[in-house]
Amino acid sequence: MSETLQTQTSAAGTPLAPSERYAVTTRLLHWLVAVLVLATWPLGFLIHYVNNDAKMDFYMLHEGFGFLVLWLMLVRVGNKLIARKPPAEGSAMEKIAAESVHGLLYLFLIVMPVSGFLATNAHGFPLKWFGAVTVWSPIGKSPEIAGTLSAIHEWSAWILFALFAVHIAAVLFHHMIRRDATLYKIL
Repeated sequence: MSETLQTQTSAAGTPLAPSERYAVTTRLLHWLVAVLVLATWPLGFLIHYVNNDAKMDFYMLHEGFGFLVLWLMLVRVGNKLIARKPPAEGSAMEKIAAESVHGLLYLFLIVMPVSGFLATNAHGFPLKWFGAVTVWSPIGKSPEIAGTLSAIHEWSAWILFALFAVHIAAVLFHHMIRRDATLYKIL
C-alpha cells in the first residue's frame, strides 16, 4: 500500500489506523464501480440524442460497462461478506439510514445491469461484450416482456441516481459539517 494511503488522516489530523479504514479490496471495488457507473449512466442517457451513425458505439460502451458493473457488484457482495469493515459511527438512526442507502445502492447496482442485459436480449439483440464476446442469453428474443424489462432498467437508473445523490449528500455532511473521518475511510 502506498504511503499516501497509509497516512490518511481524520478530520482532527490524526492518522487513521488500518482497522479504521475499509479493506483495500473494498476501497478499490467501490471506486472502480463508481467510475464505471459515472461513465455508463450518461452514455445510456445520451443514446437517445446521438446521431444514428454513433448510436451503436454508445450502445456497445454502455452495455459493456454495464455488464462489467454487474460482475464487479457480484464480487463486491462477496467482498462485503468477508472484508474488514471499520466500526460504524453515529446514532442508531444514522446507522440504519446508512445501511439502508448502501443496501439499496447494492440492490440497484445489480438490478440495473441485469434488467438492461435482459431487455437487450428480449428486444432481440444478444450482448456482444465490447464487440468481442457474445454472452449467452437466458431468455432470447421475447418482445412480450422487452418493454417491461426496459422500463425496469430506466426506473432503476433514476432510482440509482437519487440514491447516489443521497450518498453524496451524506459524504458532504460528514466531511464538511461533522468534519469526521468518514470520507477518509474509503479513500
